[in-house]
Amino acid sequence: MASKRTLKKKINLICEELFAEGVALSLYGPEAQKDNGQAILFSIVKIHNNYISRISHPEPGMKAKDYFKDLREKYSAEIGEILDQINS
Repeated sequence: MASKRTLKKKINLICEELFAEGVALSLYGPEAQKDNGQAILFSIVKIHNNYISRISHPEPGMKAKDYFKDLREKYSAEIGEILDQINS
């Protein structure tokens, strides 16, 4: 398991890159995609805040290894959905 600091840095880096892609989509994409781009930006910020706070406060009664494994899997799935929305 990576340290909490390393995990937070990775989440920040990924969210920053996705946010930059979302901004580029909303600024330079077709006119019809501007509303979609704004929704994508909102969801990226929401995901970032959710997962950063979940790292700092793990669930009681759950093993740390299992908790962080589940956290990484859910984060990867949500980021995959965002990437699919950006690419379409």
